[in-house]
Amino acid sequence: MSKSKKKTNKIIQPPVLAGDTMTELAYHVPALLSQTIEGLAIKPDGVYVDVTFGGGGHSKEILNHLGPKGKLFGFDQDLDAIENIIDDKRFTFVRSNFRYLVNFLKYHGVEKVDGILADLGVSSHHFDEAERGFSFRFDGDLDMRMNTESKITASTILNTYAEEDLATVFYLYGELHNSRKIARTIVQSRANEPITRIFQFIEILKPYFGREKEKKDMARVFQALRIEVNKEMEVLEELLIQSLEVLNPGGRIAILTYHSLEDRLVKNYFRSGNFEGKLEKDFYGNIIAPLKQVNTKVIVATEDEINRNPRARSAKLRVAER
Repeated sequence: MSKSKKKTNKIIQPPVLAGDTMTELAYHVPALLSQTIEGLAIKPDGVYVDVTFGGGGHSKEILNHLGPKGKLFGFDQDLDAIENIIDDKRFTFVRSNFRYLVNFLKYHGVEKVDGILADLGVSSHHFDEAERGFSFRFDGDLDMRMNTESKITASTILNTYAEEDLATVFYLYGELHNSRKIARTIVQSRANEPITRIFQFIEILKPYFGREKEKKDMARVFQALRIEVNKEMEVLEELLIQSLEVLNPGGRIAILTYHSLEDRLVKNYFRSGNFEGKLEKDFYGNIIAPLKQVNTKVIVATEDEINRNPRARSAKLRVAER
């Protein structure tokens, strides 16, 4: 997109949402950084994977704990992440979705690793870039793609999904109880003209949200669309399954989640080895699970960290060992 178009997006005034505030952050300030590094129990000569490289904050700290023979692979499908590649012979950047973790590690001659890190939050960089379409603070195209080369955008979903499918997306991924009404209105609106712009979409939905929870509910709508565009739940399931294949015995996986859907999936898999959370026991009553939970109680940010980094407020960290 041209620079002139960026400027246009910046000055258009958004529909006023109740309680709307804005916090300027860096590309991505890592949440729960020290707790995550501690959870990984990094071996100086070990091999590690940061499957959500982003701004490189977690990766830099992992490298600080690795010795000369240690290795770190950073995965990210976003073109913007290339600008943050770390100049270190121990670091290898892989421009790919982490659902292809096993394949790309084999391509680089790696069968097993000692640790995997996934920070599943959307960076403040993405929210602050109007043309990426992740935030309802700016006008712009309804995009929401992590991989800008993908063909499916939020606009594609809004204009092509059947009413029932839209309702399912908003109910499952946004936990919106009025999902059917929202879906019906979208279908009716797109019959008059395609839904392509963020502020256009907000105006369509505003009648369904009360003033007190308007911003929160709008965030849920955008979350649901983003999850569907990027197939985030499917990709997370694939990562968890693949972690069993690539982790060395004693290797650890640390996952930061930011909403209940992701956290529930991770919690269930770490605890039981399946996504439903169904516990299986051996003859002696011991739980059969391929992973051992390092922290049975979820780790959250302190008030001090939240004051320094508001993004950490919703972060939940879980760590498990192979």
